[in-house]
Amino acid sequence: MNLAYIPSPSTGVIDLGPIPLRGYAFCIIIGVFVAVWFGNKRWVARGGTAGTVADIAVWAVPFGLVGGRLYHVITDYQLYFSDGENWVDAFKIWQGGLGIWGAIALGAVGAWIGCRRRGIPLPAWADALAPGIALAQACGRWGNWFNQELYGRATDVPWALKISEGPNRVAGTYHPTFLYESLWCVGVALLVVWADRRFKLGHGRAFALYVAAYCAGRAWIEYMRVDEAHHILGLRLNVWTALIVFVLAVTYIVISAKVRPGREEVVEPGAPEAPEGSEKTDTADTDEPEAAEAEADADTDAKPDADAPKADGTAETAKG
Repeated sequence: MNLAYIPSPSTGVIDLGPIPLRGYAFCIIIGVFVAVWFGNKRWVARGGTAGTVADIAVWAVPFGLVGGRLYHVITDYQLYFSDGENWVDAFKIWQGGLGIWGAIALGAVGAWIGCRRRGIPLPAWADALAPGIALAQACGRWGNWFNQELYGRATDVPWALKISEGPNRVAGTYHPTFLYESLWCVGVALLVVWADRRFKLGHGRAFALYVAAYCAGRAWIEYMRVDEAHHILGLRLNVWTALIVFVLAVTYIVISAKVRPGREEVVEPGAPEAPEGSEKTDTADTDEPEAAEAEADADTDAKPDADAPKADGTAETAKG
């Protein structure tokens, strides 16, 4: 018997009068706000305009939600379309079931549409948003805690997650894989921020680093899970997906660094100039009269006899 463990909530829904507040949806919403807020700060620091990240997120988030749900339903179709199951449940997103692979893939399509409308490069926008997406995933994983789902193998470690008896689950203490992934995503966000400052990542390489780092963690965390999943050559489908996407992300970083080194100088045409530029201009304008005055004094000193009196006491008339 475990003396220490992480308790699970007795319910994932809090009724505020006639409005049900679902923990899973609440975590997703918090994650979206965190991603947009942090992405906006990074975008402005890169020279973009405040509000641009949110404008593009209006396209990316709905596409991402649809993509995430599609991936889940397609890869776990037996939960909705096998005998005895109700296919209408495929639309009940609040019950859990968002595949990050589909969310990122289709969300990128929405972001591309938004970027095209604003005339900005998608890779630069993705680089600014990358650590924010990792933080959003860290928040969203707590939705699995509310739903008591996606836990790992049985264990008696002090930080084990206590699961109650319910549909498709057996009461006991299990590895809290939702917590492992949440903490891993926070680490990924910190890694991307550090690497971006250290190496000035551009042209989508910060986003690719986020993808690669997340996949590395997802592979071993996915391997610990015990929920039903499709297997290929003895490995869960999501493990294979993580490995393939990891290789693609690393390949992109290597090739992109050779083909397009450095970072974009302009990320949003028409954005206000950086303060440093205006300071330099103001300094130059302030010093110009002094420079002109000094030059005039130098000319006067160079011609000491220009207005000197003649021998007859008259001054020489300046020539036009």
